[in-house]
Amino acid sequence: MATAHPQLIMLAAAVTLAGCAGLPDQRLASEALKRGDTVTAERNFQQLAELGYVKAQVGLADMKVASGTEEDLKEAERTYRQAMDQSPRAKGRLGRLLARKPDSTHAERTEAATLLKEAFSAGEPNSLLPLTMLYLQYPQDFPAMNVQEQISSWRQQGFAQAELAQILLYRTQGTYDQHLTEIEDICQKLISESDACYVELATVYQMQGNSEQQEALIADMMNQYHSRALPPRRVEAVAQVLADAELGKPDESQAKELLEAIAPTYPAAWVSLARLLYDYPALGDSETMMTYLDKGREASLPRAELLLGRLYYEGKMVPQDPKKAEEHLRKAAPSEPTANYLLGQIYLRGYLGDIYPQQALDHLLSAARSGQINADYALAQMYSQGKGIVPNLSNAYVFSQLALPKNTQASTDLANEVAQKLTPAQRSEAEQKLREERELRGTALQNQTQLQAQLQ
Repeated sequence: MATAHPQLIMLAAAVTLAGCAGLPDQRLASEALKRGDTVTAERNFQQLAELGYVKAQVGLADMKVASGTEEDLKEAERTYRQAMDQSPRAKGRLGRLLARKPDSTHAERTEAATLLKEAFSAGEPNSLLPLTMLYLQYPQDFPAMNVQEQISSWRQQGFAQAELAQILLYRTQGTYDQHLTEIEDICQKLISESDACYVELATVYQMQGNSEQQEALIADMMNQYHSRALPPRRVEAVAQVLADAELGKPDESQAKELLEAIAPTYPAAWVSLARLLYDYPALGDSETMMTYLDKGREASLPRAELLLGRLYYEGKMVPQDPKKAEEHLRKAAPSEPTANYLLGQIYLRGYLGDIYPQQALDHLLSAARSGQINADYALAQMYSQGKGIVPNLSNAYVFSQLALPKNTQASTDLANEVAQKLTPAQRSEAEQKLREERELRGTALQNQTQLQAQLQ
């Protein structure tokens, strides 16, 4: 009679006895992760992963992705690759990771599309949205793909995620406000299947100024949250919608109330509360702000370091201190593009007592390639004016063109000024560089925060 492998016996025992005190528990880990208790989640995932439990390995890799550090992202990619032959979810997660990888190559994006399609075919419906985003962001990699036709086909086949993909397309096309009734209809039907619809419906009602429907939605959302059927990150996202003055009349008090309800068990909400005070100072004083940020930093959240660095950079609610700003922004820079932009400004403007052009260039380029259009404008100025570097009109042209969506007189004037100085040969070189830079970055996507909320 064959003898079972000792590791399998240990795994079976761990799974059978899951839930007993001190033993690893996949369900406990998943629930802890949903409510933001990363310590409990990681402990349980780690123990099960060491026993060879593939779902736990993937869960642990998911946590590495959430941390956002370069080292953790590499570790997550290795884990997904090891598990993907046994787990369609790992295959889909790897596809997502490659699709969102900074400075990704054509080969990586092509692999991402293949992985996402295979995961979708294997029963991972959540792979459809990141696949759609990949098609939208890098159309040059998929020239034969008509995204609207593909989404329509998916919708006809009855895939629920295709309905959300349609909303994603409206966002990227800038036509979201022209389809509010359709979006409302889609999400009213799907809200029990996709909790992302709470965010979409909150956005629709905010844009419509429909306070009655908004109140009913929030009441339902909090009932779902308190019954643990809804993760706190959705409550956080809805609070951010309520506080967004660009969507309609903001309700910052309601946003604060929602964030305070989830913050004790969801540390990211402390940072959102701090950001709320930053935008609406009447809601609290500097002492309250620092208390929120301290709680966020205790949870090792880069967003907390970013906001604290920004406060010291601007001298808002605290004395201006470029050195402290640099310290906190450097901690946030690996995962927060805005931190790189602000660091670039610190080094470019000599806030530390001298100008550091190479450091400024490195951080601004990183920020620009992560979607910070202000960084493109700063780079265009550097190359056109020779701020600490040799002037380069071709590079100035590239970044001034990429800065045009800022839609300000200054950005338009700079782009025109640089273009007029180019010789025909320089213009040809600059246009080629511009095509390459756009291909590297992918097509610019709007409303990144709300788009990412759909993909989680």
